[in-house]
Amino acid sequence: MKSSIWAVLILFAIWSIPGGAQVSVTTSRNDNSRDGQNLSETILTPGNVNVAAFGKLFSHTVDGDVYAQPLYVPNVTVPGLGVHNLVYVVTEHDSVYAFDADSNTGLNSAPLWHSSFVRPRHGITTVSYLDLNCPTIIPEVGITSTPVIDLDTGTMYVLARTKENGNYVQRLHALDIATGEERSGSPVMIRAAVVVSGEGSTRRSIAFDPFHEAQRAGLLLQNGGVYIAWASSCDNKPFHGWVMSYDKTTLQQTAAWISTPQGQDGGIWQSGTGLSADSDFNVFFATGNGTFNSLKGDFGDSVIKLVSPAGGNNFQVADYFTPYDQSILNNIDSDVGSGGSLLLPDQGQRAPHQHLLIQVGKEGSIYLIDRDHMGHYNPRNNHQIVQDLENAIGGLWSTPAWWNNNVYFGSIDDNLSQFTFDPATGLLSTSAIHVSPTRFGYPGPTPSISANGTSDAILWALQTDAFGQGSAILHAYDATDVATELYNSSQNSSRDDPGGAIKFTVPTVANGKVYVPAMRRLTVYGLLGKK
Repeated sequence: MKSSIWAVLILFAIWSIPGGAQVSVTTSRNDNSRDGQNLSETILTPGNVNVAAFGKLFSHTVDGDVYAQPLYVPNVTVPGLGVHNLVYVVTEHDSVYAFDADSNTGLNSAPLWHSSFVRPRHGITTVSYLDLNCPTIIPEVGITSTPVIDLDTGTMYVLARTKENGNYVQRLHALDIATGEERSGSPVMIRAAVVVSGEGSTRRSIAFDPFHEAQRAGLLLQNGGVYIAWASSCDNKPFHGWVMSYDKTTLQQTAAWISTPQGQDGGIWQSGTGLSADSDFNVFFATGNGTFNSLKGDFGDSVIKLVSPAGGNNFQVADYFTPYDQSILNNIDSDVGSGGSLLLPDQGQRAPHQHLLIQVGKEGSIYLIDRDHMGHYNPRNNHQIVQDLENAIGGLWSTPAWWNNNVYFGSIDDNLSQFTFDPATGLLSTSAIHVSPTRFGYPGPTPSISANGTSDAILWALQTDAFGQGSAILHAYDATDVATELYNSSQNSSRDDPGGAIKFTVPTVANGKVYVPAMRRLTVYGLLGKK
């Protein structure tokens, strides 16, 4: 009897402390499959997410625009300030903030910690969009991508851009998630050079250019390494797509790779979604427009599988897929890599294809690819991949979401589309089974899912059509049928306005709250009357 009482008391204590038995969101799109799922949401349900019961609870002001997805870790002991559930926000003003995730009153009205990488008095500032000749992100560029957190060591990895007395610099920082302080050996300056061979015996070295190379895709943490990818600012040349890996403990660079060593371009944007990775530590991503010639190692407009090298400092391309009309896509600026790569859950041993990937680009064609046999390039058609749904949806500047054999696409100038996946055939439905009542403009939403396993599923989508001119709109739909809208923030805009829209932004759903990034603001939503 006594042991039973103690068990109950211990269980009560676990659930009573902040963050007890709660989910963490530590990376872009929630996990390395980039599926956008939180399957441990027990508070928010289709029954209580409505304008009467759900809405804006509070907001925090920050010093710059927030393009990255907020991250969340429960039950963090902040020295001198106690135990808190923390939400982390990074800004284009080169700041990292840690806020209490549940309250903005009293002690929690201010950041629990704030780290800044600019030192104006010492000539260290963010990078102006005027310097870059690129109005995509204005007025300044600092931290754009979603960081990644290692829960084992309590470390956050952040890529920051600065201008330092006229020089352009990019650095990888490793911060203590409880204090914001730099870890030993942090930060490290991003440098790389890849030696490539030309015709005959000619050899040349291509160096990483911290001015031209823009870092947009979220960071990836796997197998002891931090992976980072680059593209460009507004296609301003010269640039290449780069992938680099760094040892998470020493921050020493372990490998570097470029997408077009003999050509040009081939950036890795993915509209902010991080590189994907499977349980065997293979890395998957898609490139944008650029030179394609696989014999020379040029992989513009391709979906690529990289493996870490056994030795040396170069990744190896293990497999790839390039559409048959790559040259046309390249000529009309219709990137394959405008969105991220979604890895489907591993299928059973008897499945037609055990490991699958979905990729969609600006053309709106849905490519379902076997990750073990990606198909390479066929100049006649795309019959070498599992399924090719040509122009099935509007162009995608986002990443699909997955839940319970459903795939959700948030394309531009289109309604949000719900397709189904049949595990028996290993194929997607050839058209959407449901579409949202909302039609989204550019850039379309990157949908996210909250659910309690296979029940109470909600699809969350942030509408940012009004970026630079008006407010974002947070939408919630029934994930079993996205034709049913549960809530949107414009239903009571005076109460629920999230702030100025930022394109490509993604909300984070965790433990009964929805965290929405915006212009110089983080807004927190939840059940009204419950903070």
